[in-house]
Amino acid sequence: MALYDGVCGLCNRLLQFLLRHDHRGLFSFASLQSAVGHAMVEQLGGNPGELTTFAVVADYRTRSAHVLTKSDAALFVARELGWPWKAMRVLALVPKGLRDRTYDLVARRRYGMFGRYDRCLVPRPEVRSRFID
Repeated sequence: MALYDGVCGLCNRLLQFLLRHDHRGLFSFASLQSAVGHAMVEQLGGNPGELTTFAVVADYRTRSAHVLTKSDAALFVARELGWPWKAMRVLALVPKGLRDRTYDLVARRRYGMFGRYDRCLVPRPEVRSRFID
């Protein structure tokens, strides 16, 4: 399950990208602003009031569920999308601290650079089943 900031312009663009390129339908989505998003963040020890990162809960329906955030989450998603996107895993050679600092830099500026919506966008009917409320 991918947890995303539902009011962030960048996050919504990335979500649309995932919906177009996840041909196997591997990912389900929940907005960080939703009840499910809040519950997942709290369950994982985070603060739902601080929506600062993209997160992927891998194997979220199993006991082996684990959370990936920031650059690790992005690289996981790219790998799972297949070629040519999984070629981005070469970025894993960059030290995690540097990758995450770059991620944080973009995250701090995302609203100014990509805009902010007043509320979460409503998924199109054809992809609605991929969203967890």
